[in-house]
Amino acid sequence: MAALADSWSWFVALAVGVSLLKCLFINAYHSTDFEVHRNWLAITHSLPVSRWYHENTSEWTLDYPPLFAWFEFGLSQAAQHFDRNLLQVENLNYNSPSAVLFQRLSVVFTDLVFIYAVRECCRCVQGLKGSQDVLNRPSFILAVLLLWNFGLLIVDHVHFQYNGFLFGFLLLSVAKHLQSQHLQGALLFAILLNLKHIYLYVAPAFGIFLLRSFCFTQDHRDSSIRWSSFRPLRLLALSSIVISVFAVSFGPFVVMGQLSQVLSRLFPFKRGLCHAYWAPNIWALYNTVDKVLAVLGVRLKLLDEAELPRASMTGGLVQEFQHSVLPSISPSITLVCTLLSVLPAVVSIWRRPRSNRAFLRCLLLCALGSFMFGWHVHEKAILIAILPLSILAVESREDAGIFLVLTTTGHYSLFPLLYTPAELPIKVCLMLMFTIFSFTALRKLHRAQGSLLHPLEVVYLLGLVAVAIACEFIFPLSPWQQKLPFLPLLVTSVYCAAGVSYSFLRLYVTLLRSDEKPKQL
Repeated sequence: MAALADSWSWFVALAVGVSLLKCLFINAYHSTDFEVHRNWLAITHSLPVSRWYHENTSEWTLDYPPLFAWFEFGLSQAAQHFDRNLLQVENLNYNSPSAVLFQRLSVVFTDLVFIYAVRECCRCVQGLKGSQDVLNRPSFILAVLLLWNFGLLIVDHVHFQYNGFLFGFLLLSVAKHLQSQHLQGALLFAILLNLKHIYLYVAPAFGIFLLRSFCFTQDHRDSSIRWSSFRPLRLLALSSIVISVFAVSFGPFVVMGQLSQVLSRLFPFKRGLCHAYWAPNIWALYNTVDKVLAVLGVRLKLLDEAELPRASMTGGLVQEFQHSVLPSISPSITLVCTLLSVLPAVVSIWRRPRSNRAFLRCLLLCALGSFMFGWHVHEKAILIAILPLSILAVESREDAGIFLVLTTTGHYSLFPLLYTPAELPIKVCLMLMFTIFSFTALRKLHRAQGSLLHPLEVVYLLGLVAVAIACEFIFPLSPWQQKLPFLPLLVTSVYCAAGVSYSFLRLYVTLLRSDEKPKQL
């Protein structure tokens, strides 16, 4: 067993096994995101660069940063050998068997970046104490938590997206910083921002950590900043890396005078406060309170139903709407709320710059703060917090407890993405397997330190079982399905929002209450 652990052959087995599992989903249901990426393949392959961000034959226009457009262009060079028809812009909703095969395999293949990143993250926890049995070692548990992550499997390989490829850059950047290879980490994160701009959520954590830990080389004994230790050449090196990546990415569009057009595609503020499937965040709770107040107001004859806005916030549509009773929320309000929510975490990392755990906590809080208060947040964005939290979960008991609450809640909130009956056994079985492994493996790893969950947390998580039974099995057979078709989404979002909010607050408590110097990973 020791030889097996030293050779890391177990990691190869895990990676190959999950890749084969992904191939089993080739013919499963796929969402409109499949057509989104097919259209982007066609745009980047058949049109000149100058028309990429102007093309609007399909409603699924190109709205990712330029480096991702070039990524699609690269994929299109291989796609033409599978099916040239999928590269025609006018072939809307084209999904021939060969097109499906190519796009599914492209996700599996590009996940090699994610697999390599997971390997690097496992190296960061390789020295942590654990059982001599490789199956109970922190590195093995972390590899399973990342490679076999339930949310990533269903979002990428059933629903269809390229999050594994993107998370590969995020985790690899994190790993490089944990290994004190900060310039490499900065380069990887700059590339990531130009692949998908949603990772701006965690940019404050990276920026402040690098400025404080890399550009300032020494601190006073009380961890306060030693201004004389500032190294301008290091700041210049970081700035040069970031500016160079953005210049390569956006430079051609600046030269063509299309920067404003590109930015308008990247930040479409008219899509509304909430996504079609409400992300389990503060705005889901806000919308629900508004709806309840409106109903009570009408029944108590305090409000005139005819004068209330015909809000479609419970219709599952992507559009703007006005709240009925509570003040309506604008993008600027969500921006202010998001900045205020991450400010204490950023201040903390400035005050405690040499702690890898503090950096990871700041990253998680930036991700969750943006998820909780951001504008038009996708429910899939919860993975930006769940995946990095896996690293902390194998390192401390308290973080493991937070991980179990957040990952169980966040993963269940993704259930509505797979709404077809054929995928019900897939999502139930995959989540059960991942959840059971997470609980048993982390409990064994931290068994000497006590229970991972408080009694009320256990009660809350058991409540998810009741919600799942009601939404997935009872509701479809009830008469409410015709009258209130959006009710399962509402219940799922509200119940999960409570768990995500609790995890966010608990992470903040653990970050801010500790005065002693944290352990290094």
